[in-house]
Amino acid sequence: MQIFHFNNGEPPRILPPDAPLPETGLIWADFLRDEAEGWECWAEPNVGVAIEPQHVSDSMNPYHPSFFDGTSEYDMLVFQGLGPNEDPFPVETRTAAFFLFRRVLITVRAEDNLSIHIVQQRIRERRMKNPDSVLGLAHAVLDVMVDRYLKVREPMEQRFSVLQDELLDPDSRMNDWRALLRGRRVARQMEALAESQLEALDSWRRNSFLDCSPHDEIKIRDLVEHVNRVLNHASGQERDIEAAVQLHFAIATGRTNRIVQFLTVLSAIFFPLTLITGIYGMNFEHIPWADARYGFEAMLLFLLVMGVGLLYIFKKRRYL
Repeated sequence: MQIFHFNNGEPPRILPPDAPLPETGLIWADFLRDEAEGWECWAEPNVGVAIEPQHVSDSMNPYHPSFFDGTSEYDMLVFQGLGPNEDPFPVETRTAAFFLFRRVLITVRAEDNLSIHIVQQRIRERRMKNPDSVLGLAHAVLDVMVDRYLKVREPMEQRFSVLQDELLDPDSRMNDWRALLRGRRVARQMEALAESQLEALDSWRRNSFLDCSPHDEIKIRDLVEHVNRVLNHASGQERDIEAAVQLHFAIATGRTNRIVQFLTVLSAIFFPLTLITGIYGMNFEHIPWADARYGFEAMLLFLLVMGVGLLYIFKKRRYL
């Protein structure tokens, strides 16, 4: 557990866990989920508000989707951010629960939640301006969480582009379209994450018990706009992948059709030749021209002319 105190223009302070909360300024109490059992027993006497047991249970769920629920005394926002791995394959998420009171923010999160580590590092290094409200403090954390989604768009697009190019390259040995389907699942997962985040942020903006200043409204709308960019990018990648897979199968079908067409033309050329040689291979005593001096050579010439003639006709009609 860490407690940060922000008071007007003073530098942020880190308070001991057992210290009484100052009567002025903003407080941020950050709990690690693995060590946060019973965190409400610390929070309720310090903020003077009873916390719903269901909200406590939701905060301890590491797989809870993004969600908002509030009361007349506090807001609860559950938000899914990316895990510590910068590579989006596969997508790993870390859920953080935000409890917003009048001047106290409580977060319950995983120990390896990189977004909160980034914000706390900025606070320690004094690279972050003191927030002017609990909403502003929560926005500072949420902004980092959403920006990390924006940063994975480029490596995701590069990975998908390589897979699509290799799949559609006739000289490439890569023919595993299932890799692209796995990529489509990643895009769908990102899309689902963004949709739940948008619903949570929209519900928070409309139903918060806190008084949102115009500046706070702009910050929340900025978050929504960034999440929308992630959603649009994931949707676009999913459409591109589906188009690439369909094009791959269309190309494969076209190659098969060309091979079948080539074999059909060959069969059409050799069929009459085989028929004639079959007839003259019959064991009858009297076959026309069988006793002719140049019958064999004439028949070979006839077969050659017929084969070349059929080949010319098929070429002219573009069957080959």
